[in-house]
Amino acid sequence: MSPDLMPPGSVRPAAEINEQIRALWMRAGGSLSPEEREEYELLVVEWAAAVRGRVVEAA
Repeated sequence: MSPDLMPPGSVRPAAEINEQIRALWMRAGGSLSPEEREEYELLVVEWAAAVRGRVVEAA
């Protein structure tokens, strides 16, 4: 699911997002198009939010 379509406050597990990032790089063959770069940047932001959420929950 695109990060744009995620309900506010909904965070997927970081591992799931990481797998999506890895798949994107594999499909792209190591060189991202402008559209893929945009998708990558959104995924990284979502991944960072998921990681922060996990750290907060553990505290």
